[in-house]
Amino acid sequence: MEAKINEIFSSIQGEGPVVGYKQLFIRFCGCNLGCSYCDTEFSTGILYSPKSLYDEITLKYDLSTFHSISLTGGEPLLSYKFLQEFLPMVKGQTKIYLETNATMYKELNEIKNLIDIVSADIKLPSSTGKNTFELHEKFLCECKGIDTFAKIVFDENITEEEVEKSVQIGRKFAVELVLQPKMNGDKMSVSSEFCSKILEKFTKKYSKVRLIPQVHKFLDVR
Repeated sequence: MEAKINEIFSSIQGEGPVVGYKQLFIRFCGCNLGCSYCDTEFSTGILYSPKSLYDEITLKYDLSTFHSISLTGGEPLLSYKFLQEFLPMVKGQTKIYLETNATMYKELNEIKNLIDIVSADIKLPSSTGKNTFELHEKFLCECKGIDTFAKIVFDENITEEEVEKSVQIGRKFAVELVLQPKMNGDKMSVSSEFCSKILEKFTKKYSKVRLIPQVHKFLDVR
C-alpha cells in the first residue's frame, strides 16, 4: 500500500477556525475534482508506504509540538486505504485534521473514527463550474460526531441561489460556515466592501457564519 505525497512541511494554518495554529501538512497528490482556484501542483511527488511516511515525519518532527497533522491535497480521501494503515500510527500523538472537497462520503466512512477535525469545502458552481451540493450533504451526514466546519470559497460571481443552498446545508447539519474570498496571489479577488455584503447576506439567514481570508497568503508562508 503506497500513496503519492506532493510535500510534507511545517507551517501555520491559514484557513478556518483553527487559523494561526502550527500544523504539519501532508499534501497528497491527485484529486477527483478540478477547481479553477486550486493552488496545488500534482505532477511531482514521492511514493510512501504508511510505515515509511511515519518514519519520515517522526524523524524530522516532534509531533507533540503541533496542534494537528493536516491531511490536505488534492483530495486525501483518494488514499483512504493508505490512511487506514497510517493514521493509527500517529493517532494520540497529535490531532488529525482532514482538508477535503467533501464529496467522497463513502471513503470518509472508512476512516472517520481516526479523524478529529474536518474542514469540508462546499464547492460553489460559480467558482468551480461543478454542482456538488448533493454530494456535500451526503458527506456531512457522515461527519456526525466529528468536529466539522464548512469552507466556502467565493468570488464576485456568487449567486443568491448559492447563498441559500449553502445556508440550508449549514442549518441542516448545524455546522459553522467559513466564507473565504478567492485570492489572486496575496490579494483578495473581491473588495472588502463586497466581502461585507456577502457576509451580511449569509448572517441574515444563518448565524453560524464567519469570513476569514487565507491568512497564510498575507503572512507569506506556505
